[in-house]
Amino acid sequence: MSYVSESFWHDAVNKATTDLFTFGYKHIIKPNFVFNVPPDEAHDRMITFCKVTKRVPPLMWACREMLDYTDPVLETEVMGVDFANPFGLSAGLDKNCDMPVLLDNAGFGFETVGSTTSRPCAGNPKPWFHRLPEYDSMMVHVGLANIGSDKVIDRAEKAWTNARDMQVSVSIARTNDDKVGDLDEGIEDYCISMRRAAGRTAMVEVNVSCPNTTAGEPFTESPENLDKLFAALDAIDRPQPTLVKLPLNKSWGELHELLDVLAEHNVQGVSLANLQKDRTGLDIPRDWEGGLSGGPCTRASEALVAQVRRTYGDRFAIAGIGGVFTPEQAYAKIRAGADLVMFISSLMYRGPQQITVLKRGLAQLLKRDGFEHVADAVGADL
Repeated sequence: MSYVSESFWHDAVNKATTDLFTFGYKHIIKPNFVFNVPPDEAHDRMITFCKVTKRVPPLMWACREMLDYTDPVLETEVMGVDFANPFGLSAGLDKNCDMPVLLDNAGFGFETVGSTTSRPCAGNPKPWFHRLPEYDSMMVHVGLANIGSDKVIDRAEKAWTNARDMQVSVSIARTNDDKVGDLDEGIEDYCISMRRAAGRTAMVEVNVSCPNTTAGEPFTESPENLDKLFAALDAIDRPQPTLVKLPLNKSWGELHELLDVLAEHNVQGVSLANLQKDRTGLDIPRDWEGGLSGGPCTRASEALVAQVRRTYGDRFAIAGIGGVFTPEQAYAKIRAGADLVMFISSLMYRGPQQITVLKRGLAQLLKRDGFEHVADAVGADL
């Protein structure tokens, strides 16, 4: 395999193109085509753009040739899965698996589609999003809107099969609708989606921490509830690794109990963490519902990654999520203990070329500090 980093001309073109995209997004695209409309509409436009462009092979080729930065220092193996780089799109943006072709050609290491649920779900009443640019954040109140895990997982399987380099994961959650019942009903909801996902994606993420649903978060309310859920999921044979997406705002004592439960089950990794619920010190309208993405998550998620790595060592692979806008922030999460790094808000606020900015910058930081591979830097600060 040839790497962009090892070709003078390809590297130069990649850097120049990335700089041009960064300038164009900041000064032209973002103010005139993204931030000039309500965020719900901007989201819909982005999904439509992905649906259209994935059917234009020359455009995908150009995207790959100009933006996909590759370097052997970024390659890693986590939970038995090979990644071209540790960067992935977190669940919550590509709810119905419309974006993999574009993300694959742009150079993402992986994508987590969904979260998806056993039944189609309309989500919460709109608006789903509010922008908070002063905090590099979005207020998110989607409520797991998706077309149902039967269709989403079909799409994810095809995307994973056809991807050039990108791994595809699917996030499953409990349906947020008026049919929600007791705890057993919720467990069966997860089990239906897990049976559908078994063996059909590179990974599966179990989201037990969505803050925007009518049922709340019953499986993180007590270790007993979480144990009951994973006892049922353990009975479903699946070859791919399983991660669990956990909440950001639990006390360490509460989270420790939940992690102790997960350590006894067929769980290989944890995604840390979901949206920030704490608005302390932030000037946000009281009638805006939802959780915060991006900047307000940065320090809390990094601290949580470090605490889990210190306490559990190599028992769990860790995907660090929240507030990754610069290579330095990604590197800090890795040095704190994250094997993989996921983001969404950075894509919205900085542009699609941000994946290249993060990869190139991380490679430079790793080489500066003498690491031959990104895995060597995991937990370096602990």
